[in-house]
Amino acid sequence: MIQIKSFTFNILGTNCYVLWEDGGKRCVIVDPGMYRDFEEQEMLGFLDENALTPDGILLTHGHFDHTWGVALLLRRYGCPVYMSPLDTETAHMGADFFQQLSFKKQVEQFDFLPLKDGDKLHLGGVDWKVVACPGHSPGGVCYYASEAGILLSGDSLFAGAIGRTDLPGSDYDALMRSLLERIMLLPGDTDVLPGHGARTSIAAEAATNPFLLPFNEPEGTWWEQDGLSLHRT
Repeated sequence: MIQIKSFTFNILGTNCYVLWEDGGKRCVIVDPGMYRDFEEQEMLGFLDENALTPDGILLTHGHFDHTWGVALLLRRYGCPVYMSPLDTETAHMGADFFQQLSFKKQVEQFDFLPLKDGDKLHLGGVDWKVVACPGHSPGGVCYYASEAGILLSGDSLFAGAIGRTDLPGSDYDALMRSLLERIMLLPGDTDVLPGHGARTSIAAEAATNPFLLPFNEPEGTWWEQDGLSLHRT
């Protein structure tokens, strides 16, 4: 059985997940977005208290709110980091970008192992398949564990919404193709762990997500915090 610990980090409410096999001591960390000191201590304290050591860090994409804590974990554990190379530029935003957004903490640069669609990884006692899902960012990916019935959807798919596509490198049409032609074809009982907001399932989103219902694309909408708050006019 797979154990899942979820955290919500930084002022953008980014979900970070730690997953491990029940009884095991090796884990995988997904999108460590720790921004404040107490968030870093919360993550490290959890790993120490449960005697967990990460096999690796999975990044669904390179946006700063998902990568703030990578360098800290690398200094502590030296584990590999996995990300699509198509998000290299996204992950290397300069100081001026953070100043514009009034963020005091920049993302420390880190090395990563490049991923491509269809790659298979065994981390934290779980077999993962990489599913390319460009749109929110050029190198956005999801991680699918078929035996566990889990999809790490990052900022591609949320409960009742989809990721923002008004950011540099975003592409609405590409995201919709990724979702409709790939993600929504997964089994309905797949447990979806998104990058922001509540957990959901493929079946729930197929039935209720307004962006995914045929001929029912919302008009006059905007997003807050990577697509979590959907406002109609």
